[in-house]
Amino acid sequence: MAIRFQRIIPAKQILKRILPSSESANMLKGHVPVYVGETQKRFVILISYLKHPSFQNWLSKAEEEFGFDHPLGGLTIPCREESFIDLACSLNCS
Repeated sequence: MAIRFQRIIPAKQILKRILPSSESANMLKGHVPVYVGETQKRFVILISYLKHPSFQNWLSKAEEEFGFDHPLGGLTIPCREESFIDLACSLNCS
């Protein structure tokens, strides 16, 4: 039986690959745009949220589905919008 360790990618490394310099200049420090759900709704979250295990899982799925070529210029999170909002709200309140 093989054990698969989830690869953790530093947030700065991801952002340097996907964000155009003009968009990153307009962002608040410590924040990143993400696109969520079937309609690709845009949210701006704290970079620290990306360390949460659920976000790590979504990032792994995003890497498998999209690689680092995100067509919208931000992270595309392959999850339901409701799930994303629930997690973001719980992290914001803690």
